[in-house]
Amino acid sequence: MAKVSTNISIDPVLKENSVALFEQFGLDLSTAITLFLQQSVREQRIPFEIRLEMPNATTKAALAEFEEMKKNKEKYKRHASFAEILEEV
Repeated sequence: MAKVSTNISIDPVLKENSVALFEQFGLDLSTAITLFLQQSVREQRIPFEIRLEMPNATTKAALAEFEEMKKNKEKYKRHASFAEILEEV
């Protein structure tokens, strides 16, 4: 099958990391991209889930603490104003 040349612009660090990864699979970048495109066409979708990054450990802990506070409001002191909080500190 005849091939056509296609130019893409990507971050140089992403390219370097991708080339290093694909070399471990015995693939060059062009073959890896071709595999992605073939799979996309075969499945008629992007062949992996695209989602927002998960929160880091600190954010997860803060969210868990917030949920705990919502469920058990009676365990936590409430303040009428920010000034009241500052007075306590």
